[in-house]
Amino acid sequence: MFTKTKSKKNNNPLNKWLIYAAVIAIFWLKMYFIQGSIFTLDVENANEAAILAFNPLSSIFLLFGLGILLAGRKGLLATYIFGSVLLYVNVLFYREYNDFITIPMLGQVANLAGLGSSITNILSLTDVFLFVDVFAAVFLLFYLKPTRFQSFMPKRREGFVLAVIAIPLFLANLAWAETERTDLLERAFDRNMLVKYIGVINYHVYDIVLQGQTEMKKTFADSNELVPALNYLNENKTEPNSEMTGVAEGKNVIALSLESTQTFVVDNEVNGEELTPYFNDLKEEGAYFNNFYHQVKQGRTSDSEFILDNSMYGLNRGAAFFTHSGNEYEATPEVLGENGYTSTNMHANDKSFWNRNVMYDSLGYDEFYSKEDYDVTEEKSYGWGYLDEYFFSDSLDKMEELEQPFYNKMITLTNHHPFTLPEDKKYIEEGDTSSGTLNRFFQTIRYQDEALKQFVEDFKESDLYDDTVLVIYGDHFGISENHQQAMGEYLDKDINEYEQFQLQRVPLLMIGEGIEPQENDTVGGQIDLRPTIMNLLGVEDDNPVQFGQDLFSEDRREMMITRDGDFASDEYVGVKGSCFDRETGEEVEGSACEPGFEQAEEELGLSDSIVYGDLLRYLDETEMIEEEMNETGQQED
Repeated sequence: MFTKTKSKKNNNPLNKWLIYAAVIAIFWLKMYFIQGSIFTLDVENANEAAILAFNPLSSIFLLFGLGILLAGRKGLLATYIFGSVLLYVNVLFYREYNDFITIPMLGQVANLAGLGSSITNILSLTDVFLFVDVFAAVFLLFYLKPTRFQSFMPKRREGFVLAVIAIPLFLANLAWAETERTDLLERAFDRNMLVKYIGVINYHVYDIVLQGQTEMKKTFADSNELVPALNYLNENKTEPNSEMTGVAEGKNVIALSLESTQTFVVDNEVNGEELTPYFNDLKEEGAYFNNFYHQVKQGRTSDSEFILDNSMYGLNRGAAFFTHSGNEYEATPEVLGENGYTSTNMHANDKSFWNRNVMYDSLGYDEFYSKEDYDVTEEKSYGWGYLDEYFFSDSLDKMEELEQPFYNKMITLTNHHPFTLPEDKKYIEEGDTSSGTLNRFFQTIRYQDEALKQFVEDFKESDLYDDTVLVIYGDHFGISENHQQAMGEYLDKDINEYEQFQLQRVPLLMIGEGIEPQENDTVGGQIDLRPTIMNLLGVEDDNPVQFGQDLFSEDRREMMITRDGDFASDEYVGVKGSCFDRETGEEVEGSACEPGFEQAEEELGLSDSIVYGDLLRYLDETEMIEEEMNETGQQED
């Protein structure tokens, strides 16, 4: 009798739920620490801080509940470990890209083999402490006994209870978050905001939903979906500069993409020495654009390539080079090929990196010179691979053998994170800021400039020079928002949202026959490169689906839209809902930027619909329908 009573007391179910509470609390503390201390989520008030503390709970209940449902105690531990690994992957990704990983990016794990020193640079010995809690979870689940005689054994129905509790927790979280930001889930492009308000794991669940919707868009797309984009582009179409039309007719084109190069290095110094002395002089020989911005997102260099060749925006999630390499495109190489051009790519990296070998076929390139086509040796390589000076020398030799006219894209490598060089290639001392990354960046930028000098001077001595348009541009930023403090130290100013936006400018220089030396301050972006180049060549570009405009056109809109939905116009800069005077950087009434934000949202949505739905496969069909409608209208008139 006594023994039976004692057994009932020791089997109190409250003891089991205390273990549940302990495991949930430990994981919650880890999530709260990572979200609040490692990620830079710009918490602005006490309400946002409270939301950030609350938002992990629903995802933890869901994750652990599903684990118990599927495999009991082992399932609970498995989901704990899975959650820990998922958080850590985001930590590494955030350190490198100041962004959160997406489902399409998970499909790009093949790129990890090429990251090399970049991965080791973002690892930290202290990261081991992010996994100490896993051992505490193992102890609680497998060694702590809620009764004297019985180990902790979760029941499937308890997992179901936890998963069900997750639903009202998430709904409460979402309702609370929308007191700070209405229509939160419609802002899928702002991953920092989503993580701040619903938590990193809930963000991933939402990302899975978005990916499912994306796959359905292509499956159920039809030609009618292309019409809104065509109408929008027709309404916003401007004529190119007629005086520049065909000034470079029949000329070769070299599009030289400078890795991680931002405009702030131009005409600037470190330790009293110029960072880009050669480029500073070279820009006096052509048309230099000082308000030209990159427009890339997660695809980085591949995004800049996609934008250049299509005059459409890259994707907000993942990279079109991976996720939509099988689409139908009418890209620059294809159009130029129809006009007698040979189209080539030169990039001394692995052929499969960023899926280039597949995507280049879809874009219409005739030849891709990759790592296997260069004399890549250990002596000529460092960091990310083949040093720029050797890449330039070999590439010029290859170009001299190409059938002309040609369109050739070159992509450099050396000025890439983590920005390291052999000692004999360091032509200036490191910088003296609080960021080692920025300090080393100065050295690789200086090296790149010296390699560029060698290439351009050799190019000028070649038979190609008089018959070629040289387009030099930066592909994307090299110094992310994570180094704002150091950038402020170097530039001697506070890096607010406006200044960070201005740091997204990249250099653009065009040199060739008919292009008068000038400093052009028109506001533009990479999306404007294709129509500008086509007009210079005098090529009739029949693809109506282009969002860019000729940079030389006097009638062009002064508008550049980023992948985040921000923009710069001739008057304003709109960043994350705030509005600034473009010239002074002073914040102005937000209503002044509302039309710009609305246009950015519309334009990005239309571009996305084309890529996600593979709508260019319907271009001929849609044009036929429009011609028939126009003919019918003329007959009625």
